[in-house]
Amino acid sequence: LIGETRSGLLTLLAAPASSTELAVRLGVTPTAVNQHLRAMRAAGLLTSARHGRSVLYLRSDLGDRLVDAVR
Repeated sequence: LIGETRSGLLTLLAAPASSTELAVRLGVTPTAVNQHLRAMRAAGLLTSARHGRSVLYLRSDLGDRLVDAVR
């Protein structure tokens, strides 16, 4: 369930970032990033919070543990 794009997102989300920023950094479309973020948030791997007009995403504790386990 964790492919290249999702593992890249988890790695990048050690610091808060918007979906637009993540799409640019990964070289994929914002629509694709948003689909991945929704699925990963539903699985408990991410948290999100509104910051002005943007939504910022960050790894949850579960996401941190997953990243640490594969290092």
